[in-house]
Amino acid sequence: MPRFKIIIQYDGTDFRGWQLQKNERTIQGELESSLKKINGNNAIRVHGAGRTDTGVHATGQVAHFDLDTALDTNILKNALNGNLPAEIRIMNCNQVLDTFHARFSAKKRYYIYRTRNNCYLLDRNYTWSTEKIDLVKLNNVAKLINGEHDFTSFSRNNNLEHRRCIIYESLWKKDNKIVTYHIAGNRFLHHMVRYLVGTMIEVAREKFEFKKFKELINRPLENVNIFKAPPQGLVLTKVEYDQN
Repeated sequence: MPRFKIIIQYDGTDFRGWQLQKNERTIQGELESSLKKINGNNAIRVHGAGRTDTGVHATGQVAHFDLDTALDTNILKNALNGNLPAEIRIMNCNQVLDTFHARFSAKKRYYIYRTRNNCYLLDRNYTWSTEKIDLVKLNNVAKLINGEHDFTSFSRNNNLEHRRCIIYESLWKKDNKIVTYHIAGNRFLHHMVRYLVGTMIEVAREKFEFKKFKELINRPLENVNIFKAPPQGLVLTKVEYDQN
């Protein structure tokens, strides 16, 4: 049966995250509902590259599904978009080998986290409003995250074989009133980026010790008292594969 890879944008504000949940509106649920409508009311499972949380957005989420269809990929994309809500759009659709898996074939995942250091009401669903923050202090902390580490201190994952991740990029950038954190890694744990961002902000505010942050990276601990950034600033921007 043909397998299709899709690249998806979505505004996660009004969704309970990516993953299917009973009696809740989710991104995966809306995609599967759209597929069902063009597949004779027969259900099809959609597999995503990452399970974004409630309120988290994406400009480059990747998913795959198997569908027995003769439709051209562009026509299939348009048919799916015609049945999706305005907050979700499939940007690209391609047929791929049946060995491709959106989650397990992924090599790198890219996220950004947007903060705003002034009050701008219309951006409230897409940024975390903070006061002015020292960019040098933020990047001094961000450098500690690069490389391979056990991120137990910055996650709440249970029943995982291990919690080691390889981080290829960890950098804060400023554009006028927007300060954005850029991070890329081979994998991410539950709430990991939000814990890292929230705690880095507190280090820059001098409400959490730089030394303590470094210790939590080098000597991970369970259930430490750290800080979690709100979901609305987080965006999954890209998923990279050996052959995109």
